[in-house]
Amino acid sequence: MPTYTGKCDCGQTTWEVELDKDTASHILCHCNTCKRLSGGAFTLNQIIPKDSLKFTKGGDELKKYTYSGESGKEVHCYYCPNCTTHPYHHQTALGDDKIILRTVLLTPEGTTEFQPAAEIFGKLKMGWEKEVATTFETLPPQ
Repeated sequence: MPTYTGKCDCGQTTWEVELDKDTASHILCHCNTCKRLSGGAFTLNQIIPKDSLKFTKGGDELKKYTYSGESGKEVHCYYCPNCTTHPYHHQTALGDDKIILRTVLLTPEGTTEFQPAAEIFGKLKMGWEKEVATTFETLPPQ
């Protein structure tokens, strides 16, 4: 299984993650919270097992911001205390063993070889965005 590295913008936090072929892709999230947190039209993510992510520097210093997700359950966003880069978040609705990794922060730079696997919260896409993968109005069926 390939190992990818990631880092925050200032380099204070670094990590490694193992992704198998099925998870070496981007899930585009168009929800309003992701847009506000990133300042962009969508974020690039992947749901991974929590134990696949290993911090090599600064992991113990991450700060946490919590909000209520679409499910009504808490979502914990973890970010670098210096530059505020947001490497991952934990949606409690997914259970304790899954997290949402920001795939655009992985190297090679932004993992340009990853393809979009799906788009979620399509109902909140900007009107000018073209569909690049199967799009779900909110979340895919479980």
